[in-house]
Amino acid sequence: MTNPLYLRDKDKQKLLQLLENYLPSISAWVYGSRIVGLAHDSSDLDLVLRSVDLTPIPINELENFLEAINDSTIPILIEARDWARLPNSFHEEILNNYVVFR
Repeated sequence: MTNPLYLRDKDKQKLLQLLENYLPSISAWVYGSRIVGLAHDSSDLDLVLRSVDLTPIPINELENFLEAINDSTIPILIEARDWARLPNSFHEEILNNYVVFR
């Protein structure tokens, strides 16, 4: 089976662990170069975070998660954004091509 995210397994597991620790009820989708076949080893990972009811994630929870990513051993840049804080035009772009990460 191929890796559709072009992400090392240990980095994927670490990111899943961080999501579980900091944002346990939030789903995460990947979009961008890592799912469209344009990624290379150092490409960033574009992640959109979605609460169950699509309301904004409390900012302190989001900041704690982002800080944990920055402090982690994951060697690539992870751009994590809150779905509720993105414009509708960006929602449409993401909905055109994404992979559910968690």
